[in-house]
Amino acid sequence: MKSRKLPKVCGLNCLTLLCIPLVLPILRCTAVGTGNAGSSSSSSGSGSGSGSANGGDFDYRLQRVRNVLKEVPLIDGHNDLPWNIRKFLKNQLKDFHFGSDLREMAPWSSSAWSHTDLRRLKEGMVSAQFWSAYAPCSSQHLDAVQLTLEQIDLIRRLVHLYPHHMALVTSAAGIEQTHRTGKIASLIGVEGGHAIGTSLSVLRMFYQLGARYLTLTHTCNTPWADCCKVDEPGKYPHIGGLSSFGKLVVKEMNRLGMIVDLSHVSVPTMLDALATSQAPLIFSHSSAHAICNSSRNVPDHVLQRIATNGGLVMVAFYPHFVSCSGQATLHDVVDHINHIREVAGIDHVGIGAGYDGVNLVPKGLEDVSKYPHLFATLLESDKWTEADIAKLAGRNFLRVFNEVEAVRDQMDLLRVQPIDQSIPAEDIMGRSYCRYQGPRT
Repeated sequence: MKSRKLPKVCGLNCLTLLCIPLVLPILRCTAVGTGNAGSSSSSSGSGSGSGSANGGDFDYRLQRVRNVLKEVPLIDGHNDLPWNIRKFLKNQLKDFHFGSDLREMAPWSSSAWSHTDLRRLKEGMVSAQFWSAYAPCSSQHLDAVQLTLEQIDLIRRLVHLYPHHMALVTSAAGIEQTHRTGKIASLIGVEGGHAIGTSLSVLRMFYQLGARYLTLTHTCNTPWADCCKVDEPGKYPHIGGLSSFGKLVVKEMNRLGMIVDLSHVSVPTMLDALATSQAPLIFSHSSAHAICNSSRNVPDHVLQRIATNGGLVMVAFYPHFVSCSGQATLHDVVDHINHIREVAGIDHVGIGAGYDGVNLVPKGLEDVSKYPHLFATLLESDKWTEADIAKLAGRNFLRVFNEVEAVRDQMDLLRVQPIDQSIPAEDIMGRSYCRYQGPRT
C-alpha cells in the first residue's frame, strides 16, 4: 500500500501537531526536575525554575514549591505562640485546642495576634518551627529567669500533647529525621539575654532543657549588651556593643552548640558578636535596613559580614520592618529576600516570619499557611530556581546549625571547659552595676 503524506498546516504536518500535546508535558516535567541542588549563585537564573516556566501560572509554580518542600524541611526562625498561650490562657493547655481551626474559636478568632494552629502549619508545609520562650523586658532583674523557664516548660508540654504531629528537636539531624516522619520539628529559642539573669549557669541550664538559640537582647539593654533602641535618633549607647561578659556569653554559646541570635541587638553589638564568635550567627526574625530603615533590620555592611561569617538572616514579615508602615504585601517581603540575597548571597537568607508576635501582617501572608505562596511568587523571577527555594526554605539554616554543632564538637575535642563565672558584678560592664528592684513598667 502506498504511503500517504499528511496535509501540512503552516509548515507543520498533522502528525507533528498530534505529537506536540504529548511532548510538551514531558518537556515541562523535565524542566522541573533538572535543577542543580548545589547551585549557590546569588543572581543566576540557570538550572530548574529558570526560563519561561517561571512565568507560568501560579498553580503550577505552587506545585513546584510543594514538591521542593516534600524533600526539604521548611524551617521558620521565630513564632510567638507560647506567649499568646500565656497571655490568653495563663499557660493552661487543657483550654488550648491546637488541632482545631483557631480562627473559629475564642479568644483566638477575635485576636489580631493569632496566626498559628496545627491545621495551618500543615497547610503551609512547615516542617520545623522555633517557638519563642520569651519574658518581657519589664521582668529584667526580677523574675525573667522564672518566666523563661515557665515558657520552656509550656513548649515542651505542648509538644508532648500532640505526639502524632510534633516532636521536640534539639539538633540539625533531628530536624531532617522529623521531616521524614511528617511531624513538625519543634525547637526552642530564648528571646532576650535578660532571661539568663547575667548568669552563665542559667544559660547552660536553658541549653540542657532544649533551648538552641539565645537572642542576645530584646528591646531593652542588658548589663552586657546594647539593644537596637540605642541606634535610634536621639538615643545613646549603654555599653557600645558587647561588654567583656557579653563576649563570654557568645563564647560559652559556641562551646555549648547554641546558636547566637542577633535580632533586636544594636549594630555595634552585631559587630562585636561577629568578631567574637567562632560559629555562624543568625538573625532569627529581621529584614533589610536598606529597604526599611527600622533599627530592627540589618544594614548592608553587616549583611556582608554575615556572609563572611557563614551566618543567616531569616526574614521577618512584620509590616513595620518590611515597608516601614502599618501596611505591606507579600511583594514587599520578596523585595527584602531579594536584597539580602544580592548583598549576602543565596546561602545567607532564610525565613523568620514572627507570627503570633505581631498584630499586623502583609497582604498575601496572613498566617502560617501562606509560606508556599511566598516561594511560588519568588519563582516568577528567572533568577530563582527550585534549588534556591530549597536553600531559602531550610537548607541554609541546616547548614548553619550543622556548623554550630561542628564548632561545639571541635571545642569538645580540644577539651574546652565551661567558663567559670568568677567575674565580680562590678566588672560585668566595667563599672559598678546595681540591680533595680522597683516595680515593672
